[in-house]
Parts: sequence; structure tokens; C-alpha cells
Amino acid sequence: MSGISITCFAASYLVALLLELSRLLFRSGIRGAIMIGFGAAGLLAHTVYLAERAYSAAGYPLSSEQDWYFVAAWILASLYLYLTAYHRDNAFGVFILPLVLGLVAVGTWLADPEPFARQPAMTVWGIVHGTSLLLATVAVLVGFAAGLMYLAQDLRLRRKLPPLRGLKLPSLEWLQKTNSRSIGIAMLLLGIGILGGVVLNVIQVRSSGTRLDWSDPVVLATLVMFCWLVISGGVSALYKPVRQGRKVAYLTVLSFVLLICLLAVGYVFETQHRKLKVGSDAATGSASTSSFDWPVGRGGRGE
Repeated sequence: MSGISITCFAASYLVALLLELSRLLFRSGIRGAIMIGFGAAGLLAHTVYLAERAYSAAGYPLSSEQDWYFVAAWILASLYLYLTAYHRDNAFGVFILPLVLGLVAVGTWLADPEPFARQPAMTVWGIVHGTSLLLATVAVLVGFAAGLMYLAQDLRLRRKLPPLRGLKLPSLEWLQKTNSRSIGIAMLLLGIGILGGVVLNVIQVRSSGTRLDWSDPVVLATLVMFCWLVISGGVSALYKPVRQGRKVAYLTVLSFVLLICLLAVGYVFETQHRKLKVGSDAATGSASTSSFDWPVGRGGRGE
């Protein structure tokens, strides 16, 4: 236990909010960097707190009313950090951070800390896990399509070619923004999906003793994909030239290539991911409602 408490991340969010409100009083060149620093510190402490809470829970992890308020606050704080990193001149925190602090306050003083029963916990976290992965996949595909359109439009303009009849494309500015946002959205959704998978694994271990090994090819490929999105999104946020011109389009195309590699893992390697999910669904009788997931191939079915 690292000793992280609610006060640690709540205080960081509060300082970030005060800095956001200081926009109304004076202008500062370094305020944006300090806000991101406090926001990132709060999110890191918040993440460690949730991880500790999950592994030390007497019942099923992050499966109480109180936990859901803290998780909702974590998602909003992640969204705030993403928006502030990409749009430092906009005061998103003035409106988002009070909601974050409000969720933390309700979770701390009003919400019920008693964990849900196993089946409701599995069902809810299964939906969070699968739906987040599904939407992350869609975000990567949208970014890939926007990246291809950007490269096609950029090539046409550089060669001073007339647009093809019936094939009008959006402006480069719009496509560039769509590319950047798709990377950030995919990163956030994939992070939520991984969190849901970790919680499901812990619930599975505590209820039946079976677990999905971290060395499973599907798990490793998902973590590699997430690391790539974090790196590309972080570089784009901190180094403005990367999110300008063709560079951001190349990032989304590479993200699509990694996604294809991830989806192909289940067809190439033997994986326990599908076996464990199918076994859990058969035991609970909820194969059609418990979760969605990354598609896996024949190797995932043990054929």
C-alpha cells in the first residue's frame, strides 16, 4: 500500500480548478503547464488509489456504488487532462473539475460502500470492458479513414490537381482535428477497457480461482496498443508540430496497422482469453449479455 488517500488526488484537482479560475484575474505564460502538472498528478494518485482499492477490497473490486462514483470521477478527470493538453487556451476545467470534485464528495460521504453481488458486478464490468474496446476500435478506424482522406487531399493540393467529380473531401484543417481527436479518444476508451478487464480478472480469481495470465498474447497485444496510443497522443499534445500537417495522419495510419496486428493475434497464437470468457459465460448463463470483446480467431477458441 502506498498510502494514497482521497485527499491526495482531490487536493490536486482543487489546485488545478483554482488555477483555471485564475484565468479570470490575470494572464500567465506558465499557468497551462502547471495546471497540466497538477491535473496529471491528481490523475496518477487517483489511478493508484483505485488500483489499491480494487486489490484490497473485501468483496468484488470496484463494484460498489461508492466505487462507481470514484471511477466516474476518474473518467472525467482523464477527459479534462486530455482536453487541457490539446486546447490550453480553453477553460474546460472551470466546468469539468467541479463535477469531478462533486463525484468524489458524493462517493466519499453519501454513496454505499457495500460491493454488489458477483453476477451484477461481472455483468456491469463486462459491459464496460467490451463496450470500451469496441468504441476504441471504432475511434481508431475513424482516425484511419480521416488519415487517408487527409493524405489524399494533401497530395491533390500539393500537385495543384482539380478535385475529382463526385469526390469532394473535407478541408485539411477539419481532417487534422479529427485525426488528433481520434487518437486521444481511442487512448481514453482503451484505458477504460483495460481497467474493466483487470477488474473482471480479479472478480474471476476471487469467485472461481481461475485467472487470465498477463502473458496471454491478447493481453500483451492490447497493452502494446495502449502504450502506442499513449506515446503518440502524448507527443502530439506536447509537441505541436506532430499534430500539424501529414504527421498526425501517419500516426493514425500506424495505429490502424497496430489494430490489425492486435486482431490477428487470436488467429496466430494460442490464447486463453476466449476460453476464459466462454467458460465464465457458461457458468453464469449470460453469454449474450455479459460483455463484448476484441475479436479473436481460431487460436483463441483452442481449435
